[in-house]
Formats: sequence, structure tokens, C-alpha cells
Amino acid sequence: MKNIEERILRDGQVIDNDILKVDSFLNHQVDIAFLQEFAQGVRKALPDVRVDKVLTIETSGIAVAYALCEAFGCPSLVFAKKSKSKTVGDDVFKTQIHSFTRGFSCEVTVSNKYLREGENVLIADDFLALGNASLGLLDLCAQAGAHPVAVAVVIEKLFQGGRERIEAKGVPVFSGAGVKAFVDGKPAF
Repeated sequence: MKNIEERILRDGQVIDNDILKVDSFLNHQVDIAFLQEFAQGVRKALPDVRVDKVLTIETSGIAVAYALCEAFGCPSLVFAKKSKSKTVGDDVFKTQIHSFTRGFSCEVTVSNKYLREGENVLIADDFLALGNASLGLLDLCAQAGAHPVAVAVVIEKLFQGGRERIEAKGVPVFSGAGVKAFVDGKPAF
């Protein structure tokens, strides 16, 4: 989507030709109109897909998931928790996910009350790099017997291979902007 590329060029910052910082509009401060436009683009790309639930990981994916819920008329979003909570209990689906940005692995969980067999699930996140987060969420769907209909991400780093790993599982990927490389401190689309 051209507007996402323009916004990245205007407000994004490349750090060490490795990380794209977009915290002014996507994952620290959130531009709601920007996310709504992205979500409508996903809806147009998947016109015949029924979504029962949107699944993401706390925290950066929640705003993206919310916008997608609105666009698809989906009644709820679920986010995998990165830390143990006394309120969740032991009846959970869990998986290990390695964070490229943070440089560590953690266990994420979803209560088995909120992810159910047969549900059509749209997986959402702000970024797709290596695909670890999305693959972890696909694992949670498999444990629940839910059907992942697609993975939707705002920004994809095409050069890190995440899309290929997800599509190898038979799940389509939609990204708002695909960065093919960082050249002289700028993203190339």
C-alpha cells in the first residue's frame, strides 16, 4: 500500500541497517486512521474470508488486531500473553517464540477458553521479519484446532524470509508494505 510506504519514508528510522523504527505511528504511539486504512486494505484483499477471531501477541499487535476486528466485523480479538498471570490458570495453549527485535525467546500462552476448535482465525502483527511470532501463533491455532485464514502484518521485511516460512504451512500472508532492503539508511520497497 503506497500510503504505508510513504509514511515509513517520512516518519520511520532505520537503525544499523537492520531495524526499522516506526514508533511515532505504529508501535509506541498509534495513528488510528493509519491502522484503519491498513485494515480496510486487508479486508479488500480478503473479501470472501469469514473471520471469527483475530489473534496476536501482546503488546504491539493489539492495536493492529483491533483495527482488523473492526474491518472484518469480528466480535473479538485474542492476544497471547508473554508472561504468566495468576488470572489465566493452567488451561492454556502455549508455545515458544523468539523475538528478533528484543533478542530473546519467551513462552506465550492463550487460554483454551478463548481459542476454539473450528474457529476461523486471522493472525495479526505490526511486523513480519523471520516469521517467529506468526509461526508461534499458528502453533497455538493448531493446538486449539482453529483454522488460520491468513496472516496480516503492517510491515514486512521481505529479505528475512518470514513469508516463505508461513506460506510453507499453507497460510497466505498479506502485508501493507514490503521492505526488500535497507540501502544507505533508507528502506527500499
